[in-house]
Amino acid sequence: MAIENGTKAETVLQMTEPNKRYKWMKIVLLLLRLAIIMSTLTAALVMGSNKQSISRAVAIVGTTTIFQTYTANFHQIPAFVFFIVANAIGGFYNLVAIALGFSFSHWKAFHVGMKLMDLAIFALVATGAAAATSMAELGKNGNFSARWSPICDRFGQFCVRGGLAIVASLIGALLLMILNAVSAISYLYS
Repeated sequence: MAIENGTKAETVLQMTEPNKRYKWMKIVLLLLRLAIIMSTLTAALVMGSNKQSISRAVAIVGTTTIFQTYTANFHQIPAFVFFIVANAIGGFYNLVAIALGFSFSHWKAFHVGMKLMDLAIFALVATGAAAATSMAELGKNGNFSARWSPICDRFGQFCVRGGLAIVASLIGALLLMILNAVSAISYLYS
């Protein structure tokens, strides 16, 4: 009789609606993780391959000009090395999270651990981007009170590639923040 009145059908419909939302949340989380992988690993690769050399005349001896070659390389600046490591860890962590998510998706403890690790990875990527941004600002504008000259007027390609890597990393940090919010909301529907 309850089936004829529609009460059982309404109950089944109400039970499946949150499950549909949870499935959409899982798809959104997967897409966010893929975008994070692309942005953080792109940032690490662009900064990791960032190097520029220039030659300048430093002296003239007789009729011979003596040239000096100057090189700007990412590994000369510890903040850029930290930036690369932080973004590489962020990208590879999300690869592992996707792989393990399919195996352990039914464990509540796994989801809690993932949420905590997502927060830690967000902090790592954001601090890596902040450290690189501070060094990029110093390279662009210098610090005249400390008598540090800007270098971006001489190493333009190095600065442009570094800037693009920083933008990719900041996008990754923003996506990680969105991932944390969506992950917390999806926990309500699980």
